[in-house]
Amino acid sequence: MSAGAGSERGTVTSNNVRVKSSKMAATEEPSFSLGNATLRVPMALFALNRRRLCEQLRKNTQVPKKAVVVLQGGDQTQRYCTDTDIVFRQESYFHWTFGVTEADCYGAVEVATGKSLLFVPKLPESYAVWMGTIHSRDHFKKKYSVDEVHYACDVAEVLKKLQPDVLLTLRGVNTDSGHTTREASFDGISQFNVNNTLLHPVIMECRVIKTDMELELLRYTNRISSEAHKEVMKAVQVGMKEYELESLFEHYCYKQGGMRHTSYTCICGSGLNSSILHYGHAGAPNDKTIRDGDMCLFDMGGEYYCYGSDITCSFPANGRFTADQRDIYQAVLKASRAVMSAVRPGVAWPDMHRLAERVQLQELTRIGILKGNVEDMMKVYLGAIFMPHGLGHLLGCDVHDVGGYPEGVDRIDEPGLRSLRTSRNLLQGMVLTIEPGIYFIDHVLDQALADPAQACFINKDVLARFRGFGGVRIEDDIAVTSSGMELLTCVPRTVEEIEAFMAEGSGSTKQFDQLSGQTA
Repeated sequence: MSAGAGSERGTVTSNNVRVKSSKMAATEEPSFSLGNATLRVPMALFALNRRRLCEQLRKNTQVPKKAVVVLQGGDQTQRYCTDTDIVFRQESYFHWTFGVTEADCYGAVEVATGKSLLFVPKLPESYAVWMGTIHSRDHFKKKYSVDEVHYACDVAEVLKKLQPDVLLTLRGVNTDSGHTTREASFDGISQFNVNNTLLHPVIMECRVIKTDMELELLRYTNRISSEAHKEVMKAVQVGMKEYELESLFEHYCYKQGGMRHTSYTCICGSGLNSSILHYGHAGAPNDKTIRDGDMCLFDMGGEYYCYGSDITCSFPANGRFTADQRDIYQAVLKASRAVMSAVRPGVAWPDMHRLAERVQLQELTRIGILKGNVEDMMKVYLGAIFMPHGLGHLLGCDVHDVGGYPEGVDRIDEPGLRSLRTSRNLLQGMVLTIEPGIYFIDHVLDQALADPAQACFINKDVLARFRGFGGVRIEDDIAVTSSGMELLTCVPRTVEEIEAFMAEGSGSTKQFDQLSGQTA
């Protein structure tokens, strides 16, 4: 299925974003927006998703004619045993299908007709005192542009009237996390014939290919997140804590883009921390003081209406690259651009990973860290010593989006490649990250030096100069087009661009000081 079918209705629009589509959503069309300059997303996006899902299910001869898809949304949860709510974020499959922001809902879709039913909680009167207005079912019908709205307590009764041959529920393994999807369950489900194997591979594949409206939403998340990264680059100063830059990124995304959530825990590594691939977690919470001479590796992405972004910028804390920093950075940038030039439909993603490895090994040889024949280095997987992670991953409603390893697509059990989150051939409409990197991780380097097959390619004396360097990662989000790719991310990338941009921001941290309550 190709993205951007001509039957799409509506478009996502923003007051300060000029989108590619010439179709503008009518003002009366139901849509989601947080006002001001935030993006307006029409409910037509989700109607199209449901239509695509039904079309694909109808092609499957195993799906009975009177099948009904039933999905359960996310629950409102509390912090451990307390009554403190955790800020709710919708379950991704449910969001992709219905665009509903409220918790504790169900949804159903008749496969044959596309008829959509939303089931919302029947709230007690006390809700109006503590939580706000208790909206009518008609309110939700208009808000989400669905055919019918009922109460969640009536799911079994309402579905029984549809006389379905089978209820299609969602059960499958997420190949990134290894976790199993949440399968819909409700009182009375035992009365129905239930199949929990047919839906998952179909809806997962639908999520892999983005429509034009989804692409416009992802352009928006990338634009806001790119601008937030630039604000961070302008504000960074020696002596700051890493978390101060994390807070500035999150503030910009929320204030300017309406992004209450980030796509993942922000990674704000400086110095040696820039070699920790998933830095920023509770055990290493972006708490180091940034020092003069540090490389910064900031991997952060904002999320709007459950669609994410994933961007990494690497730059020197003081705004000027040393000779060694310049060499490593340009090696990674060269790999990134080689991959971008090669991306097109039909290309195997593992081949793109190998291309990035080859380019980086060539550059490390030029720098003098390595010696010998690059093809021989590839045979002993030397590239994984400096880039142990995969080149990139699918992106959408989840930062590591679903569909990386559908049935028939196997993980390659080789260093580096086994960490790829997908080994698929690229298709038009896929959105992925391209994120090559070079890291100097003592544990990994020591293992390589102890292995004669790898150590023979390493100039130990030159390598010693880079111990404690940290790492460089350059991560951009791209959409695969009919003949190549579209770059969604827009941040300074060359050494010259970064130094010039940071020079403009140096000494002008008034905005940051105001945000953090400091005085210049």
